[in-house]
Amino acid sequence: MTTYHCPQDGTRSAVSALTWRCPVCHGPWDLDFTPAPGLALNALSGRANSLWRYEEILPLSAPSVSLGEGRTPLVPLTDTVSAKLDHLMPTLSFKDRGAVMLAELARRLNPERVVADSSGNAGTSIAAYCARAALPCTVYVPEGTSPKKTEQIRAHGARLVTVPGDREATALAARAAADEPGAFYASHVFNPYFLHGTKTYVYELWEDLGGRLPDTLAVPVGNGTLLLGAALATAELHALGLIASRPRLIAVQAEAVAPLAAAFHAGADDLLPGAAAAPTLAEGIAIPRPPRARQILAAVRGSGGTFLTVTEDEIRDAQRDLAARGFYVETTGVACWAAVRGGLGQGVDRPGSVVVPLCGAGLKTGMAG
Repeated sequence: MTTYHCPQDGTRSAVSALTWRCPVCHGPWDLDFTPAPGLALNALSGRANSLWRYEEILPLSAPSVSLGEGRTPLVPLTDTVSAKLDHLMPTLSFKDRGAVMLAELARRLNPERVVADSSGNAGTSIAAYCARAALPCTVYVPEGTSPKKTEQIRAHGARLVTVPGDREATALAARAAADEPGAFYASHVFNPYFLHGTKTYVYELWEDLGGRLPDTLAVPVGNGTLLLGAALATAELHALGLIASRPRLIAVQAEAVAPLAAAFHAGADDLLPGAAAAPTLAEGIAIPRPPRARQILAAVRGSGGTFLTVTEDEIRDAQRDLAARGFYVETTGVACWAAVRGGLGQGVDRPGSVVVPLCGAGLKTGMAG
């Protein structure tokens, strides 16, 4: 088992210590991990039909808690845009990619309890994988979370705590519980094992596209776990000599809650003062102060990408449009389609050049009013 390190000040910690953040700057951990060489397209035949087929690039192996997550279909939406159907995961969201890593790690560390916080999907996923691992789990969610998501959390046997206030208040409540002895904080934001799960999204694209990646990856961004996983994967694939160049990253936020987009377009390296939450249909990315903001901004800039924002009306229209095409997707999960459906510009809109994730199933929220 490898070690955590802080990207800001270099502090290190053993994974087994259950220290969920850097004790010096209180920032998120990264992971001391380098993929093993040897991954090749012709070596994948016959392996497990899940994200665990990419064993060389994962910091854990031989899982006991897998639900068959990963290997979701890639299908065309238009001549230039394809969608990866991560809403078909075991708990109906892409968060399964990271949650299985956290639950597997927790199973090996055997804590007294697991604590998580979420606007819904991460909570449902952590609850499911903790049930699979027979680990006691408590999930903190903000008031106003979709009843369908809270029902799913309870169905998996987790203890549900509804916190008055917004997503930030929920995170603070969960972190207080995570500081108690014997707690494992299954944080999809602070724990880098989650990012090493979400990076498999890009490895699957690489495999399905015959050893290449699309020109552009559009990703919804709140806490940035899918985007940072994508950035991690493209860097690894490039370092391994498996791709010649990296795709650009298009980060999508709801116009109502777009602190990262505001910072990016202002040329800032971190969040601007005064970021606040506001009501939005895209509840899963309504994060006013993401802890990994600096990393997210650097990843988008380093890829040559940009930030786009979408309005509430655009989210509603995109959800209806996808439903008319046969895809029933929750309101957060349609944000990228809302952003790119009109095209991204000359030279970008080539066949197969853009991939968007459909991150969560429509059953999670229902249709927007």
